[in-house]
Order: sequence, then C-alpha cells, then structure tokens
Amino acid sequence: MNIENFFVFTDNLIQIGIEHARLLVDMARAIGGIAAFLFIAKRIFEQLIADNPILILPLLRPFAFVLVITFWGPFVHLLLSPTKGLTYLSEEIYSNQQEHVKEKLEEKQMSILLTDMPSFQENGDKEADLWDRGINVILTTYNIVSGRALGNQIGYYIMEGLRQVTEVAFEVVVYLIAFLRTIFCVLLIIFGPLVFSISIFDGFQDNYLQWIARFINVNLYLPIALIILSLTQQLLIYVLDIEINLINQMGVYQASMFFVSGLIVPVCGICGLVMVPKIATWIVNASGTNTGGGRMLRTAAMMAVSKGALK
Repeated sequence: MNIENFFVFTDNLIQIGIEHARLLVDMARAIGGIAAFLFIAKRIFEQLIADNPILILPLLRPFAFVLVITFWGPFVHLLLSPTKGLTYLSEEIYSNQQEHVKEKLEEKQMSILLTDMPSFQENGDKEADLWDRGINVILTTYNIVSGRALGNQIGYYIMEGLRQVTEVAFEVVVYLIAFLRTIFCVLLIIFGPLVFSISIFDGFQDNYLQWIARFINVNLYLPIALIILSLTQQLLIYVLDIEINLINQMGVYQASMFFVSGLIVPVCGICGLVMVPKIATWIVNASGTNTGGGRMLRTAAMMAVSKGALK
C-alpha cells in the first residue's frame, strides 16, 4: 500500500463516519427541538418584559441549527470540499516529484558505478586471458582486496541503509498523520450533530464555531503534510544534483562524503511533518474561535436588540 492508496482508504473511513453519524441525527434533532422551544420562549418573554418589539431574525437561529443537523451529510461534504481540493493538488505535485527523485537516485547509482569500477573493467581482458591458467581467482581477489571498490561499496551500502531507514521513518510519520487526521475527523463528524443541537442552549452558543474550526484544522493536516513532502522532495532533488556532479568529478568515490541526501534531508522532512498540527493551528486556530466568532455574533445581536429598543 502506497501513500495515495492509503489516502483513498482514509477517505472511505470518513464516508463511513458520515453514514454512522445518521444514528445521532434523530437524537440531535429532538434535543434541538427542545432547545429551540426554550430559546424562542425565553427571547419572546424577555422582549415582552422589556416592552420591546419582537424581532424575528434572532429567533431564526435555532431553525438554522436544526436545518444543518437535518442535512448533516451535505453540510460535512461542503466543509470538506476546500481541503479535498488542496489535498488532490498537493498529492499530484508530490507524485510528480517522487518520480523525479527516483530518476535522480538511479542516476546517482550509475555515476557511482562509473566512478568506482574502472579497475575491474580495465582488468577484464587480463582476467579472460589468465582464466585458463588458473590465475583469475587470485587476480580477482587481489583487485577486490587492494582496490578501492570494497571499502567504497561498503560505505555506500551503509549510507544506503541509513537512507532507507530514514525513508521508512519518513513514511511512518506520514501514515501516522493521515491516520490521526482520520480518527479526529470521524469522531468530529459522528458527534457533530449533538454539538450543533447543544449550541442552541444559552451558554453553549460558541460550541458550533469551535467544532467548525477544529474540523477545518484537522482536515488541513493532509495538504500541509503533502506540501512539506513536496518541499522535501524538491530539496532532495537539489542535493542529488550536487552530489551527482561531485561524483562525476571525483577520481575516487567516497561514500562518507554523501550523507546529506541519505540522512539530513529525510530528518529535516520528519521534523517538518511533526510540526504539521502546529502549522495547521497557525492557519486555522481551533482554540481561538470562542473569542473571535462568538464575540462578533454577540455584538451583532446586541446591535439588533438596541436598534429595536430605540424604535
């Protein structure tokens, strides 16, 4: 299973979460109906006590929440649309760069072979002539022991092993981010109708704003991770170009000099992926909506009430 297939699998899990959320929609609608009745009764009573005209627009707020709960699936898909577009775009860029990186790695391997193996090619004719004399085994052993190929190949395979280990850790972090995003998203979708129904009650008015902010925040994990992957791949391509040029100019290949592409770049990518939740919070602050959106709505409501009182 590659990263693209895993993303398709997570999208299917989210769709299953939307279907399971229907189990709580009826309960949420019942709670919303009770909350709407109490909300409207309280507002009308307050306006009658204050001898103010009854404003219809603020009383429509509970009906809007109940409407969202009723059409919960389309509402969730509406919120998912922007982040899905970003994810597909970032995934396409990452896939194209991944093929480019594969070509660069093959080019680096060929450069290493051309730089590191001339002694074996030069002695090929001699080994063919001396094969019948039984000296070929001795000559080949001498070339391996005394030449530079053995030590450099060992160093190369050590660096290649480190590169593969860091790449595995790199992919593990990507899968972990995608899986955590799926868990958070499914839980938010399932319990979302209850959050919107409770938001009708006084004292819980801002809960739905926090839910929306957290839902968008969680769904930004994948596009941000893919953008970080693309930047890491671009950095790796740049480093591989430099290393290939150095290998072609070298008379003797030394694997210890080329640890940047196999060790430093993947570690930088892992550090960037670990910062994905923090970066998503910088874009959409899931904890700050209580003071922002709630205050804005309360200010608008107070202005409407004040305007009605002055008439």
